[in-house]
Amino acid sequence: MPLTPEEPQIHESAQGPRVTPAASRTAQTPRPVPGPRPAAVPRPGRPGPSPAAASRTGGAPRPAPPAQRAPQATPGPVAPAAPSVSAAVPQIQLIPASAEGALDAAEEAVDLLLDTGRAPGDILVLTTGDPHPWAAHELSFGEAAYWALHDAGDDVFYADAAQAERAAGRPVVVFAANGGPAGATATTLPTALARAGALLIVCGDPKQINSVLGKGV
Repeated sequence: MPLTPEEPQIHESAQGPRVTPAASRTAQTPRPVPGPRPAAVPRPGRPGPSPAAASRTGGAPRPAPPAQRAPQATPGPVAPAAPSVSAAVPQIQLIPASAEGALDAAEEAVDLLLDTGRAPGDILVLTTGDPHPWAAHELSFGEAAYWALHDAGDDVFYADAAQAERAAGRPVVVFAANGGPAGATATTLPTALARAGALLIVCGDPKQINSVLGKGV
């Protein structure tokens, strides 16, 4: 029976001749030669084959070395998350006021903004009814001079509903629903919301304002 790789056969020639005392050995009696060691008997001083090695058969394939194993698929780059839509929506504040008092409420809101450190060029005031006295005064010098002040962006700018579309956006828009033609608030308030970069202050009737915005503010 062939031996397993873990149990090589040891022959007498490998061990060399046994030396015995001359008094106990006779020339007429030759020394017997030991036979081969059975494969099932483990060699003294060495452990036998491990259970895993003994149970392994020639037909069972060994696992491939790490270098020969198929490479694992590397995940591709993760697409960045889309920016939040809410980051582009300005905050809305409502100051309840009648049509007659909406312009005064807007003026008080502007004064408070300036007192708290907001720059004058950051503020745009839109009206639905009579124009603000400042706008009426500046328009008396012609529209070119009036819009030149708008483009300079150095001071608070006042515009009515008819001029709201032409006005550029600013960080803060103050909207005064101070009357005017029917439907002026519904037409101008969405424009005011689009022009506001960070804050929209609405001065007017809460029920009317909420019906235009489609939500409570």
